[in-house]
Amino acid sequence: MNEGMLRGKTALITGSVQGIGLAIAKTLAAQGARIGVHGLANAEQADAAVAEIKAAGAPEARFFDADMRDPDAIDQMMSEMESWGGADILVNNAGIQKTGSMADLSRETWDMILAVNLSGAFHTMRRALPKMAERGYGRVVNIASVHGLVASKDKSPYVASKFGLVGMSRVAALEYASVGSRETGGVTVNCICPGWTETAIIEPQIVARGEQLGVGCTEAIADLLSEKQPSLRTSKPEEIGQAILWLANPIAHNITGISLPIDGGWTAQ
Repeated sequence: MNEGMLRGKTALITGSVQGIGLAIAKTLAAQGARIGVHGLANAEQADAAVAEIKAAGAPEARFFDADMRDPDAIDQMMSEMESWGGADILVNNAGIQKTGSMADLSRETWDMILAVNLSGAFHTMRRALPKMAERGYGRVVNIASVHGLVASKDKSPYVASKFGLVGMSRVAALEYASVGSRETGGVTVNCICPGWTETAIIEPQIVARGEQLGVGCTEAIADLLSEKQPSLRTSKPEEIGQAILWLANPIAHNITGISLPIDGGWTAQ
């Protein structure tokens, strides 16, 4: 892959002050992209993320604090992005999860998870994609989940949001498939579907499994993996970043509408 291949490009990564989002931001920064950093963070956390991303190679990095539950706040963020030059690459990574049975989960939980995981991505995409089309190059990568491809118990709003994200991404891929050219790189829309990945979002499940079995963190993780992920290995956030970097390459102009599992064989079963 060409060094510095994203020089002159700007990427907006939602939920990028920690975890997978921060790893993605640093990966794209290392290839010369300017980075729009986003997340719910205090000033100290935001400054630390921006500094880390600049240290990774970003010529510029700027923090945005839009609440992904609020369409007006997202519109404001996207307007600010356009004033900053616009997003050539949009990664919708912001996401939340709460587990529980359908009988136990509240309607407020349902509304919140769908708002962040699905509607928030719609509101960024509807603003970013027309501008990408004007330039003849654009990349939208939505971080879905294996739960955008298969279901699990006690995750109804999360699974619904991720299945919806996969479906919406396919629609957008079709709508923009003919934009641009091989030379410009085209406009593509894809999903990454991670399995068990080393992030904070899985910690409550690890704790719950440990309490259920009366074991420590390592044993709880091993039990979770044995249930779903045949590789018996978690993925690191940096590995998700590398997949997105590959999709951002202009050579990937004809790869659109896919949902790429990074799941150790989970969805192959």
